[in-house]
Amino acid sequence: MKIAILSCFYPYRGGISQFNACLYGELSKEHIVRAFNFKRQYPEFLFPGKTQFVTEDDEAVPVESTSLLDTANPFSYISTFKEIRDWNPDVLIVRYWMSYFGPSLGFVTRMMRKHCKVVSILDNVIPHEPHFFDAPLTKYFLKGSNGCVTLCDAVAKDLLALKPDARYTVIQHPLYSHFGNKLPREEAERKLGLKEGRKNILFFGLIREYKGLDILLEAFKMLPGEDWQLIIAGEPYGSFEKYQKIIDSIPGKDRISLSLKYIKDSEVTDYFSASDVAVLPYRSATQSGISSVAYHFEVPMIVTDVGGLKETIGDRGTGLVSPEGNPEAICKEILRFFSRPSIKEECIRNIRIEKERLSWKTFARKLVDFIGQL
Repeated sequence: MKIAILSCFYPYRGGISQFNACLYGELSKEHIVRAFNFKRQYPEFLFPGKTQFVTEDDEAVPVESTSLLDTANPFSYISTFKEIRDWNPDVLIVRYWMSYFGPSLGFVTRMMRKHCKVVSILDNVIPHEPHFFDAPLTKYFLKGSNGCVTLCDAVAKDLLALKPDARYTVIQHPLYSHFGNKLPREEAERKLGLKEGRKNILFFGLIREYKGLDILLEAFKMLPGEDWQLIIAGEPYGSFEKYQKIIDSIPGKDRISLSLKYIKDSEVTDYFSASDVAVLPYRSATQSGISSVAYHFEVPMIVTDVGGLKETIGDRGTGLVSPEGNPEAICKEILRFFSRPSIKEECIRNIRIEKERLSWKTFARKLVDFIGQL
């Protein structure tokens, strides 16, 4: 089968690009696959991070792609469609995660649907930080798809709310396996400059309002004693000022380790190897790519009961779910996690079961099976 994938690939960085590279590699084992990339993904003024691209220090694996689509230039929508059409694929796979891409990707998919099957992998239907225009732009995009793949039931529910007749399947996010082996805890702590012997709590990933770092900081302030250590690793989207004010108000703030930067793949191992638990105190979510990384390193999680987090973590027994997304509730779950070693041990046992189930081979097989049904 000839498979075209239209999304972000190297040299773009981040979880979406990483996912696409893994999917490209797995599908290429049995099919002819070609990657079509963005020429411009976001205008700079819409991107609050430092850079959209890998740097010289990043270890991202290059994926050969054709850079065509400029989301801010409608003329490129036409040329992108023509280039993909002329390659004559059997199916076009598109990633969709925010309504900004509705017009550009929607134009291409609606045109391509006349020539081949179109399947959309939906990270979100309604984004984490919603706007009034999200629903109409997403509806426009969805009209170009023969079928949709969601990564959890929560996104499938959102999909059916906008498109009740959608043909879809749910395939859970596979695990990333390119980070290497877990390090001895003491070695990871030394590399990060952490004090050994403390209870290490990890907040990992891009720092955005909906991810609730302020909630975790307030919860950390409530924890009794001095044997707690909070590791914050990720690039801020926008100002860090409000978080810094909370940090400055915490007694013993030297127990908070800050790595406010994009974490390279080669560094990810250090943070998860040093941690007892990863906390995802999200205000909104569908699923999280962070959970896949935590699974790889067998680090349990504490999550809020939003989107698909309870479904993919709490129901699987790989972590604890806070019924409320406030500091008091998060603090309570942290204390519960550390109250008995058996809780951590059971979570790790369940993570190992999940690791066997969530492979890229399984994801690709289920995706191809779904395409065959359309």
